[in-house]
Amino acid sequence: MPELPDIVTYLEALDRRVKGRVLQRVRLVSPFLLRTVDPPIEAAEGKPIAALRRIGKRIVFGFDGDLFLVLHLMIAGRLHWADPGTKLNAKIGLAAFDFENGTLTLTEAGTKKRASLHVLRGEAALRALDPGGLEVLDTSLDQFREALLKESHTLKRSLTDPHLFSGIGNAYSDEILHRAKLSPLANSRKLSAEEVERLHRATLEVLRDAIRRLKEEGFPEGVTAFREWHAVHGRFKKPCPVCGAPIQRIRYADNETNYCPRCQTEGKILADRSLSRLLKDDWPRTLEELEERRG
Repeated sequence: MPELPDIVTYLEALDRRVKGRVLQRVRLVSPFLLRTVDPPIEAAEGKPIAALRRIGKRIVFGFDGDLFLVLHLMIAGRLHWADPGTKLNAKIGLAAFDFENGTLTLTEAGTKKRASLHVLRGEAALRALDPGGLEVLDTSLDQFREALLKESHTLKRSLTDPHLFSGIGNAYSDEILHRAKLSPLANSRKLSAEEVERLHRATLEVLRDAIRRLKEEGFPEGVTAFREWHAVHGRFKKPCPVCGAPIQRIRYADNETNYCPRCQTEGKILADRSLSRLLKDDWPRTLEELEERRG
Protein backbone atom coordinates (compact mmCIF):
# COMPACT_ATOMS: atom_id res chain seq x y z
CA MET A 1 0.00 0.00 0.00
CA PRO A 2 1.36 3.46 -0.84
CA GLU A 3 2.39 5.12 2.42
CA LEU A 4 3.19 8.66 3.51
CA PRO A 5 6.41 9.04 1.45
CA ASP A 6 4.67 7.71 -1.67
CA ILE A 7 1.62 9.94 -1.23
CA VAL A 8 3.76 13.03 -0.59
CA THR A 9 5.71 12.27 -3.77
CA TYR A 10 2.50 11.75 -5.77
CA LEU A 11 1.18 15.08 -4.51
CA GLU A 12 4.29 17.03 -5.42
CA ALA A 13 4.35 15.49 -8.90
CA LEU A 14 0.64 16.19 -9.40
CA ASP A 15 0.95 19.73 -8.09
CA ARG A 16 3.35 20.54 -10.92
CA ARG A 17 1.10 18.95 -13.54
CA VAL A 18 -2.52 19.64 -12.63
CA LYS A 19 -2.79 22.46 -10.08
CA GLY A 20 -4.66 25.29 -11.76
CA ARG A 21 -5.58 23.03 -14.68
CA VAL A 22 -9.17 22.30 -15.65
CA LEU A 23 -10.36 18.75 -15.10
CA GLN A 24 -12.03 18.25 -18.47
CA ARG A 25 -13.51 14.81 -17.99
CA VAL A 26 -13.54 11.84 -15.63
CA ARG A 27 -13.76 8.41 -17.24
CA LEU A 28 -14.87 5.71 -14.82
CA VAL A 29 -14.40 2.09 -15.82
CA SER A 30 -15.16 0.29 -12.57
CA PRO A 31 -18.62 0.90 -11.09
CA PHE A 32 -17.24 -0.04 -7.67
CA LEU A 33 -14.61 2.70 -7.53
CA LEU A 34 -17.00 5.59 -6.85
CA ARG A 35 -18.37 5.33 -3.31
CA THR A 36 -20.62 8.41 -3.27
CA VAL A 37 -23.55 9.59 -5.39
CA ASP A 38 -24.10 13.17 -4.23
CA PRO A 39 -22.50 15.37 -5.46
CA PRO A 40 -22.19 13.53 -8.78
CA ILE A 41 -18.75 13.04 -10.31
CA GLU A 42 -19.74 15.39 -13.13
CA ALA A 43 -19.75 18.26 -10.62
CA ALA A 44 -15.95 18.34 -10.79
CA GLU A 45 -15.72 18.38 -14.58
CA GLY A 46 -14.93 21.72 -16.20
CA LYS A 47 -13.40 23.11 -13.00
CA PRO A 48 -9.75 23.91 -12.27
CA ILE A 49 -7.97 22.15 -9.44
CA ALA A 50 -7.40 24.76 -6.75
CA ALA A 51 -5.36 22.68 -4.29
CA LEU A 52 -4.01 19.24 -3.51
CA ARG A 53 -3.49 17.77 -0.08
CA ARG A 54 -3.13 14.54 1.85
CA ILE A 55 -5.39 12.99 4.49
CA GLY A 56 -3.59 9.96 5.87
CA LYS A 57 -3.00 7.77 2.83
CA ARG A 58 -5.64 9.58 0.75
CA ILE A 59 -5.03 12.09 -2.04
CA VAL A 60 -7.40 15.05 -2.09
CA PHE A 61 -8.12 17.21 -5.15
CA GLY A 62 -9.75 20.48 -4.10
CA PHE A 63 -12.00 22.63 -6.30
CA ASP A 64 -13.65 25.98 -5.75
CA GLY A 65 -16.98 25.79 -3.96
CA ASP A 66 -15.72 23.37 -1.29
CA LEU A 67 -15.83 20.43 -3.70
CA PHE A 68 -13.35 17.57 -3.27
CA LEU A 69 -12.33 14.39 -5.05
CA VAL A 70 -10.70 11.96 -2.62
CA LEU A 71 -8.68 8.99 -3.86
CA HIS A 72 -7.64 6.10 -1.63
CA LEU A 73 -5.26 3.79 -3.50
CA MET A 74 -5.46 1.02 -0.88
CA ILE A 75 -3.00 -1.85 -1.49
CA ALA A 76 -2.67 -2.11 -5.26
CA GLY A 77 -3.96 1.20 -6.61
CA ARG A 78 -1.43 3.22 -8.61
CA LEU A 79 -1.44 6.54 -10.49
CA HIS A 80 0.16 7.14 -13.87
CA TRP A 81 0.70 10.30 -15.93
CA ALA A 82 0.19 9.86 -19.67
CA ASP A 83 -0.50 11.76 -22.88
CA PRO A 84 -3.90 13.50 -23.22
CA GLY A 85 -6.73 11.10 -24.00
CA THR A 86 -4.72 7.95 -23.23
CA LYS A 87 -6.85 4.81 -23.27
CA LEU A 88 -7.14 2.80 -20.09
CA ASN A 89 -5.65 -0.64 -19.69
CA ALA A 90 -8.59 -3.00 -20.16
CA LYS A 91 -7.52 -5.36 -17.37
CA ILE A 92 -6.42 -3.07 -14.56
CA GLY A 93 -7.69 0.41 -15.49
CA LEU A 94 -10.23 1.91 -13.07
CA ALA A 95 -10.48 5.58 -14.06
CA ALA A 96 -8.92 8.36 -16.09
CA PHE A 97 -8.85 12.06 -15.29
CA ASP A 98 -8.37 14.11 -18.44
CA PHE A 99 -6.59 17.47 -18.51
CA GLU A 100 -5.49 19.56 -21.46
CA ASN A 101 -1.82 18.75 -20.79
CA GLY A 102 -2.20 15.04 -19.95
CA THR A 103 -4.25 12.24 -18.48
CA LEU A 104 -3.98 10.87 -14.96
CA THR A 105 -4.93 7.20 -14.91
CA LEU A 106 -5.76 5.01 -11.95
CA THR A 107 -4.98 1.30 -12.12
CA GLU A 108 -5.33 -1.52 -9.64
CA ALA A 109 -3.70 -4.90 -10.10
CA GLY A 110 -5.21 -8.08 -8.70
CA THR A 111 -8.75 -9.39 -8.44
CA LYS A 112 -9.72 -7.53 -5.24
CA LYS A 113 -10.67 -3.98 -6.22
CA ARG A 114 -10.28 -1.96 -3.02
CA ALA A 115 -9.32 1.49 -4.29
CA SER A 116 -12.00 4.13 -3.74
CA LEU A 117 -13.07 7.54 -5.00
CA HIS A 118 -15.28 9.91 -3.00
CA VAL A 119 -16.87 13.13 -4.24
CA LEU A 120 -17.53 15.37 -1.25
CA ARG A 121 -18.93 18.81 -0.57
CA GLY A 122 -17.62 20.79 2.42
CA GLU A 123 -14.77 20.53 4.90
CA ALA A 124 -16.95 18.65 7.39
CA ALA A 125 -17.49 15.80 4.93
CA LEU A 126 -13.75 15.76 4.25
CA ARG A 127 -12.89 15.62 7.96
CA ALA A 128 -15.17 12.61 8.38
CA LEU A 129 -12.69 10.57 6.32
CA ASP A 130 -9.75 11.58 8.49
CA PRO A 131 -8.81 8.92 11.10
CA GLY A 132 -7.15 11.69 13.11
CA GLY A 133 -3.62 10.32 13.39
CA LEU A 134 -0.72 12.62 14.18
CA GLU A 135 1.13 14.13 11.22
CA VAL A 136 4.53 12.87 12.27
CA LEU A 137 6.65 15.05 9.97
CA ASP A 138 5.42 18.15 11.79
CA THR A 139 5.39 16.81 15.32
CA SER A 140 7.43 17.54 18.42
CA LEU A 141 8.79 14.84 20.69
CA ASP A 142 6.12 15.63 23.30
CA GLN A 143 3.32 15.30 20.74
CA PHE A 144 4.80 12.06 19.46
CA ARG A 145 5.05 10.64 22.98
CA GLU A 146 1.46 11.63 23.76
CA ALA A 147 0.16 9.82 20.65
CA LEU A 148 2.31 6.75 21.32
CA LEU A 149 1.03 6.39 24.87
CA LYS A 150 -2.67 6.72 24.03
CA GLU A 151 -3.03 2.97 23.57
CA SER A 152 -1.17 -0.04 24.94
CA HIS A 153 -0.06 -1.78 21.75
CA THR A 154 2.98 -3.38 20.22
CA LEU A 155 5.13 -0.77 18.51
CA LYS A 156 4.32 -2.29 15.12
CA ARG A 157 0.60 -1.86 15.73
CA SER A 158 0.99 1.63 17.21
CA LEU A 159 2.96 2.98 14.27
CA THR A 160 0.50 1.56 11.73
CA ASP A 161 -2.65 2.66 13.59
CA PRO A 162 -4.08 5.56 11.51
CA HIS A 163 -5.84 6.88 14.61
CA LEU A 164 -2.45 7.38 16.29
CA PHE A 165 -0.07 8.20 13.41
CA SER A 166 -0.98 9.37 9.94
CA GLY A 167 0.27 7.63 6.81
CA ILE A 168 2.64 4.99 8.23
CA GLY A 169 2.05 1.44 7.03
CA ASN A 170 3.64 -1.97 7.01
CA ALA A 171 6.81 -1.13 5.09
CA TYR A 172 7.95 2.05 6.81
CA SER A 173 7.04 0.85 10.29
CA ASP A 174 9.57 -1.96 9.73
CA GLU A 175 12.18 0.54 8.58
CA ILE A 176 11.52 2.92 11.48
CA LEU A 177 11.78 0.20 14.12
CA HIS A 178 15.00 -1.09 12.62
CA ARG A 179 16.49 2.43 12.60
CA ALA A 180 15.38 2.86 16.24
CA LYS A 181 16.77 -0.57 17.20
CA LEU A 182 13.48 -1.56 18.83
CA SER A 183 11.51 -4.79 18.72
CA PRO A 184 8.25 -4.66 16.73
CA LEU A 185 6.61 -6.49 19.64
CA ALA A 186 7.78 -4.10 22.37
CA ASN A 187 4.91 -2.49 24.25
CA SER A 188 4.33 1.17 23.51
CA ARG A 189 3.80 2.04 27.18
CA LYS A 190 6.90 0.26 28.44
CA LEU A 191 9.52 2.23 26.56
CA SER A 192 12.04 4.35 28.40
CA ALA A 193 12.24 8.08 27.74
CA GLU A 194 15.40 7.47 25.72
CA GLU A 195 13.68 4.79 23.61
CA VAL A 196 10.72 7.08 22.86
CA GLU A 197 13.13 9.81 21.79
CA ARG A 198 15.01 7.31 19.61
CA LEU A 199 11.77 6.14 18.00
CA HIS A 200 10.67 9.71 17.29
CA ARG A 201 14.03 10.55 15.73
CA ALA A 202 14.01 7.36 13.64
CA THR A 203 10.49 8.09 12.39
CA LEU A 204 11.49 11.51 11.10
CA GLU A 205 14.76 10.29 9.60
CA VAL A 206 13.27 7.29 7.77
CA LEU A 207 10.29 9.16 6.32
CA ARG A 208 12.29 12.21 5.25
CA ASP A 209 14.98 10.04 3.69
CA ALA A 210 12.35 8.04 1.79
CA ILE A 211 10.69 11.21 0.47
CA ARG A 212 14.07 12.53 -0.68
CA ARG A 213 14.87 9.29 -2.51
CA LEU A 214 11.44 9.04 -4.15
CA LYS A 215 11.53 12.64 -5.40
CA GLU A 216 14.65 11.80 -7.37
CA GLU A 217 12.62 9.32 -9.46
CA GLY A 218 10.35 11.94 -11.05
CA PHE A 219 6.66 10.99 -11.40
CA PRO A 220 6.29 7.98 -9.08
CA GLU A 221 5.41 5.29 -11.62
CA GLY A 222 7.14 2.50 -9.73
CA VAL A 223 5.43 2.74 -6.34
CA THR A 224 6.10 -0.45 -4.41
CA ALA A 225 6.36 -1.64 -0.82
CA PHE A 226 9.77 -3.12 -1.57
CA ARG A 227 12.74 -0.88 -2.28
CA GLU A 228 16.37 -1.85 -2.83
CA TRP A 229 17.40 0.71 -0.22
CA HIS A 230 15.13 -0.68 2.49
CA ALA A 231 17.09 -2.08 5.39
CA VAL A 232 14.67 -4.83 6.48
CA HIS A 233 11.27 -4.66 4.80
CA GLY A 234 10.94 -7.35 2.15
CA ARG A 235 14.47 -8.58 2.84
CA PHE A 236 13.76 -11.90 4.58
CA LYS A 237 16.96 -13.97 4.95
CA LYS A 238 19.08 -11.21 3.42
CA PRO A 239 21.85 -9.69 5.55
CA CYS A 240 21.11 -6.71 7.75
CA PRO A 241 22.99 -3.71 6.31
CA VAL A 242 24.10 -2.75 9.83
CA CYS A 243 25.27 -6.03 11.40
CA GLY A 244 25.01 -8.68 8.68
CA ALA A 245 22.58 -10.95 10.54
CA PRO A 246 19.86 -12.57 8.38
CA ILE A 247 16.62 -10.59 8.42
CA GLN A 248 13.70 -12.46 9.99
CA ARG A 249 9.95 -12.07 9.63
CA ILE A 250 6.62 -12.68 11.31
CA ARG A 251 3.84 -13.51 8.88
CA TYR A 252 0.15 -12.89 9.54
CA ALA A 253 -2.84 -12.60 7.21
CA ASP A 254 -1.74 -10.54 4.17
CA ASN A 255 1.09 -8.79 5.98
CA GLU A 256 4.47 -9.53 7.45
CA THR A 257 6.83 -7.85 9.88
CA ASN A 258 10.52 -7.81 9.02
CA TYR A 259 13.23 -7.21 11.60
CA CYS A 260 16.88 -7.85 12.48
CA PRO A 261 17.21 -10.09 15.54
CA ARG A 262 20.68 -8.81 16.37
CA CYS A 263 19.85 -5.10 16.08
CA GLN A 264 16.32 -5.17 17.48
CA THR A 265 15.54 -8.19 19.68
CA GLU A 266 18.82 -9.01 21.44
CA GLY A 267 19.31 -12.05 19.21
CA LYS A 268 15.86 -13.53 19.88
CA ILE A 269 13.80 -14.98 17.02
CA LEU A 270 10.22 -13.77 17.39
CA ALA A 271 7.53 -16.42 17.11
CA ASP A 272 5.74 -16.71 13.80
CA ARG A 273 2.25 -17.78 14.85
CA SER A 274 1.72 -20.43 12.20
CA LEU A 275 5.24 -21.85 11.97
CA SER A 276 6.02 -21.76 15.69
CA ARG A 277 2.83 -23.70 16.44
CA LEU A 278 3.71 -26.24 13.79
CA LEU A 279 7.36 -26.67 14.78
CA LYS A 280 6.87 -26.27 18.56
CA ASP A 281 10.13 -27.35 20.21
CA ASP A 282 11.94 -27.24 16.88
CA TRP A 283 11.30 -23.50 16.55
CA PRO A 284 14.64 -21.64 16.99
CA ARG A 285 14.51 -19.23 19.90
CA THR A 286 17.71 -17.30 19.18
CA LEU A 287 19.81 -16.21 16.24
CA GLU A 288 22.53 -18.59 17.42
CA GLU A 289 20.13 -21.57 17.35
CA LEU A 290 18.98 -20.55 13.89
CA GLU A 291 22.55 -20.37 12.60
CA GLU A 292 23.44 -23.74 14.20
CA ARG A 293 20.51 -25.47 12.49
CA ARG A 294 21.43 -23.94 9.16
CA GLY A 295 25.04 -24.98 9.61
